[in-house]
Amino acid sequence: MGRSVAAFALAFAGLAGAVALLRPADAEGVRLRPDDAATTTRGAAIYAAECAACHGAALEGQPDWRTPGPDGLRPAPPHDVTGHTWHHDDATLFALTKHGLAGLMEDAPPSAMPAFDGVLTDAEIVAVLSYIKSTWPAPVRARHDTVNEGAGR
Repeated sequence: MGRSVAAFALAFAGLAGAVALLRPADAEGVRLRPDDAATTTRGAAIYAAECAACHGAALEGQPDWRTPGPDGLRPAPPHDVTGHTWHHDDATLFALTKHGLAGLMEDAPPSAMPAFDGVLTDAEIVAVLSYIKSTWPAPVRARHDTVNEGAGR
């Protein structure tokens, strides 16, 4: 039994390393600023214009977001506490927004999430993500901070 636990730990470490290698270099060092009012105000406006049509005006996502639709694509997930956004570190969220799912992993499954590279600047992406994080309750924000620490941030 000890060998299987060690093998699992080694496999998990390798997977974590592979994911880190797939993260684009421009995502490294990204820090969200949910306590900066100017950033979150700007982010709220950009979110309303670029993200709310799919992810919902109140960050609620689309119905049945965990189940692929008839087109085989999963509906847009919520960005409120009922979703999984806060499970990902800042750099991963930035890379996903800028480059799309295919920019994060090899053999990415089909996704309706567009890449915003060339549509939004890096500062605008950080503003949107900062706005999203600013809406989470303090305990969820604290857990997200822990996720960032675990990612070496």
